[in-house]
Amino acid sequence: MKFIKFLLVGIFFGIVLVKSEAVSWYRIYEMFKFQSFHMYGIIGSAVILGTISIWAIKKLKVKSTEGKEIYLQPKEKSIIRYILGGSIFGLGWALAGACPGPMYILFGTGVYSMLIVIAAAVLGTFIYGIMKNKLPH
Repeated sequence: MKFIKFLLVGIFFGIVLVKSEAVSWYRIYEMFKFQSFHMYGIIGSAVILGTISIWAIKKLKVKSTEGKEIYLQPKEKSIIRYILGGSIFGLGWALAGACPGPMYILFGTGVYSMLIVIAAAVLGTFIYGIMKNKLPH
C-alpha cells in the first residue's frame, strides 16, 4: 500500500509516453534516420528538465521523504565508458525499437514480443553484474 503512489505515477508516465508517441517504433525509426525532430524534442526537454532539477536539488538542499539531505555522488570521469556504454545502449535501442522504460509500456499495451526484449535486457544486466569487476571502469 505504501508504494501505490509510485505505481500511479508509473501508470501516468506510461500514458504520457504512449500519447506522445514516444514508444512508437516508427517515431524511434524516424529519429535514428534523422527524419523527424519529434523524439529529439522529447529527449532534449527531458535533459533540460533533469539538468534544472539536479541544479535545484543541489542549490536548495532538498531533503528526501525521510528528511535526509539528498547527496548526489560525483561520477567518475572517463570518456571511453560513456562512448562504449552509450553505443551499446543505442544499438540495443535501435535493434529492439525501444529503450528500457518503453519496453514495459509496450508490453503493457499488448506488444507481447517485448517480453523477449525484456528477457534479453534482464539477461544482459545479469551478465554485466557478473563481469562488472573484470571490466575496465
